[in-house]
Amino acid sequence: MKVTEHLERRKGTLFSFEILPPLKGKGIEAIFEGIDPLMEFEPPFINVTYHREEHAYKKYPNDMLKRISIRKRPGTVGICAAIINKYKVDAVPHLICGGFSAEETENALIDLHFLGINNVLALRGDPIKSETTFVPDEGGHKFAEDLIRQIVGLNKGRYLHEESENKERTDFCIGAAGYPEKHYESMNMKTDLAFLKQKIDAGAEYITSQMFYDNEKFFAFTKKCRDMGITVPIIPGLKPITSLKHIAFLPKTFHIDLPDALSDALVKCKTDAEVRAVGTEWCIAQSKELMKAGVPCIHYYTMGRSQAVRDIAKAVF
Repeated sequence: MKVTEHLERRKGTLFSFEILPPLKGKGIEAIFEGIDPLMEFEPPFINVTYHREEHAYKKYPNDMLKRISIRKRPGTVGICAAIINKYKVDAVPHLICGGFSAEETENALIDLHFLGINNVLALRGDPIKSETTFVPDEGGHKFAEDLIRQIVGLNKGRYLHEESENKERTDFCIGAAGYPEKHYESMNMKTDLAFLKQKIDAGAEYITSQMFYDNEKFFAFTKKCRDMGITVPIIPGLKPITSLKHIAFLPKTFHIDLPDALSDALVKCKTDAEVRAVGTEWCIAQSKELMKAGVPCIHYYTMGRSQAVRDIAKAVF
């Protein structure tokens, strides 16, 4: 079933979450261990992220340099198939522009269609660590809007290098990302919302937000979307703060601010356990307020660790 169909048929606020593929060398059980504790809350769909392969150059005794993969995660397509088979829930693979040509993207979409997966979240993706700005692969897309248009094209039977439109049509439900505190590359919120509107006009059918810790920013973001004619469902994304490392890592990496009340409580914490207690309670309060406001679904970013999200879900759902 499509994400939009789940949202249309809901009787209350839905619970969903996102997982990371494990690093190479780990088996599928590493995925299941993170999912199992959350299945009691009956998520209608589970998102599976995609991370670009990272490379380095290794120097050999003859002074030759060889490009090697130093960080690679197993294929998102295969993980989605495993999730559907084991849990009988829908999987939402992330598709990114970075690291793919348009032809490779089409091949991935053909595989997803063959497996009966009809949901995708279309993202540009981040620059690799050696790049200061995003650089698409040769023949790849520069913007998420272009990726969305390619997916829409397949839904209409338009394949690359094919003149005929008599090919089998796909039926993907396409999600896009939204940023309550704006994307860090945008000049301001106005320009960021304009880019978001272009993604919706290109064919995206719902929005999942970047994490945030101030609900008022999400409510303001939603209102601005509605005021400019964006009518698709908007799903808030939450991530509980669970360690001392998160205090600096999350704002820096995701370009978000922490409210004064939250930061005041966190600076008093001396251990990860204390941080986790504060972060969990804050996320519970956020979730309850969002549910009271009638959001269609709350999407939790687990980052491979599900216990904190389970504690929150038990208090909320």
